[in-house]
Amino acid sequence: MQPQIPRQSAHEHGTQRVDNDARLSDELASVVGGARRRAVRDGDRQIDTAHLLHSLLESGPEARAVFGDGPPLARLLGYLVQRSIGYGLRWQSGVEDSGAGPVVTGSAGFSPLAAAAMERACARAAERCRAARGVDLLDAIFVDPQARAVEVLQRAGIDPGEVRARLADGTPWPPECVGGGEAAH
Repeated sequence: MQPQIPRQSAHEHGTQRVDNDARLSDELASVVGGARRRAVRDGDRQIDTAHLLHSLLESGPEARAVFGDGPPLARLLGYLVQRSIGYGLRWQSGVEDSGAGPVVTGSAGFSPLAAAAMERACARAAERCRAARGVDLLDAIFVDPQARAVEVLQRAGIDPGEVRARLADGTPWPPECVGGGEAAH
């Protein structure tokens, strides 16, 4: 029997489950559910940033489009599949945490870096007056250089900084956003 990622009710934990969070788009809630299933299937103790990246690329066309349809995306997906069928075993005993920031509480089942990335994604989306989408999470998981998603990206020969730059250039600020990001952009 494979270990299960701990599930706690909102009452037991004092917060809503992340994939039921009203701050998430339906797309991103689906991505979180996919990452949770992948972590359970892989026998990992927590959902890490690589699980989130894999789920984003499988179910998020907007996130997948950032990489294009060429060899870089194929290498990245190949590496993620390779990780899920065995490479990830060396990570099962540890928690993904760079130690660079505070541990985010209230996100049962997520590694500290994955929980922080979810919070950053929600904050990025709130600045744009919308629910968090896949591109928000994609940007957020590449912030910490110690994240497993960053390691996967680099092993696939893709620079996380270039991905974040493409996301910054391709994400327009909607004019209806009060306090809008015009000055911040």
